[in-house]
Amino acid sequence: MVKKNNRVLVAMSGGIDSSIAALLLIEQGYELVGMTMKTWDYSTTGSSSKETGCCSLDSINDARELAVNKGFPHYIIDIREDFENSIVNNFISEYMVGRTPNPCILCNTFMKWEALLKRADELDCYHIATGHYAQLAQKNGRYYVTKGVDGGKDQSYVLWGVSQENLARTIFPLGDFHKSEIREIAIRNGFDNLAKKSESYEICFIPDNDYRGFLKRQVEGLEEKVNGGEFVLKDGTVVGKHSGFPFYTIGQRRGLVAMGEPYYVNNIDAENNRIVIGPKNELMSKKMIVGKINWQKYTQIEDGMKVEVQIRHHDPGTPAILYNDNNNTIRVEFNEKVSAITPGQSAVFFENDDVIAGGFIMKKLD
Repeated sequence: MVKKNNRVLVAMSGGIDSSIAALLLIEQGYELVGMTMKTWDYSTTGSSSKETGCCSLDSINDARELAVNKGFPHYIIDIREDFENSIVNNFISEYMVGRTPNPCILCNTFMKWEALLKRADELDCYHIATGHYAQLAQKNGRYYVTKGVDGGKDQSYVLWGVSQENLARTIFPLGDFHKSEIREIAIRNGFDNLAKKSESYEICFIPDNDYRGFLKRQVEGLEEKVNGGEFVLKDGTVVGKHSGFPFYTIGQRRGLVAMGEPYYVNNIDAENNRIVIGPKNELMSKKMIVGKINWQKYTQIEDGMKVEVQIRHHDPGTPAILYNDNNNTIRVEFNEKVSAITPGQSAVFFENDDVIAGGFIMKKLD
């Protein structure tokens, strides 16, 4: 590892957030090196949508233009092969066992940080910086993410997986800003194009936001393998046929069978190609198991610890009590029933605004 210095490797997607993060770091006196990661080749998706987001040529050019304008070096790294092996293949395999993955969390916290820090060492940069709306805190020798001041943009939920070693070298320049302030900074610095640039919310390797079409193109013979599965009720009663379990998610209401009242997907049985549906009340639950825990603020919990738990991005959070379970898993008991607990998604435990730990939802408990 390089010795601590004033050089920062800043991740630049070409969007407004990472660009203004770079400008703020310059104002704070840091010496910058810009880095844009090429993660995906859109031509491989078979999608007809135009390239958008962090992987497009336009975005890469925008990042480079800002670096040239401000006089710091900019590099492009090609991590497409690792991205496909680690992120895309995981996305496919999770759907094929009946879980619903969040590839952006995997990419941000388990892949991009490692890629950035590897290049930071090579370029003699001690710190790395990103355009996430989050803050970093330290207490009792532990580094942890805490919520950004802009509640509408806060991204602490997606950063639960960043390790202690990596957090120690991370800077979040945007954590104490609101999005409106970031746009004002862009305009004030003559980057009106950034302020007007639309934001991309879809998965970067699925620009048309059609994950079902993506799965069909990526998994040979998928439709033939899974078509004709059964819709069943909680008691096992068969009520219809569906087009294949990978094409459904927990909480989904549309595309099911007519039951006279709203019914929802509340369980996916991949092994038997069955989709369990039921009324809203069957979608609600007070308990779940969370595994593959990454600890941030603390290294463990005591049974009965009271926290706020988010089970999806922009979830306002629900009070809950945590209990240590077997095999490095945690049993979560909510104070009130929550809707659509989804295996494969992330659960993040908060103490006030601080990330205690996070992990993957393994299963819902009745």
